[in-house]
Amino acid sequence: MAVSLADLTRGAAAQGRRLAAAFPAGSRKDDLPWAVIAAFDADVRGHVERDRRIEDERDRVLIASVTLAETPEDAEADEWDRARRGLFRAIDYLEEAVLRFGIVNRAAAKRGYGVAGDPVSRPEND
Repeated sequence: MAVSLADLTRGAAAQGRRLAAAFPAGSRKDDLPWAVIAAFDADVRGHVERDRRIEDERDRVLIASVTLAETPEDAEADEWDRARRGLFRAIDYLEEAVLRFGIVNRAAAKRGYGVAGDPVSRPEND
C-alpha cells in the first residue's frame, strides 16, 4: 500500500504527541522542541507547498514545546498538565493545518505521496 502525505502527517503528529506525553523522560530539555517537530520537518514540511498558515502552526508547536521544556521540575502537577495540553493542542492544530491547507508539491509527487497540486487530504490520498 502506498503511503500518502496525509499518512505521514498523521504519523509525525503521533510521534510529537508521544514525545510530549513522555517528557521529561527520553528528551533533554533543550532537545524537546526540535525532537517534537523532527518527523514533521523530515517527512512533511519539504513535501507541501509553502503556506504561512502551516508555518505559523509549526512555530506554535515550537513555542509550546519550549513552554513544556521550561516547566520547572518542582512545578505542581496542574502546571505540567497545562503545558503538556498546550503542546498537544499545538500539534493537533499543525496536523489539521497540513491536512486542511497543505498542497502536495513536486518532491512529494516524485516519491509517490500524491499528485502535485492536489490537497494533502484529498480522499484518494488518504
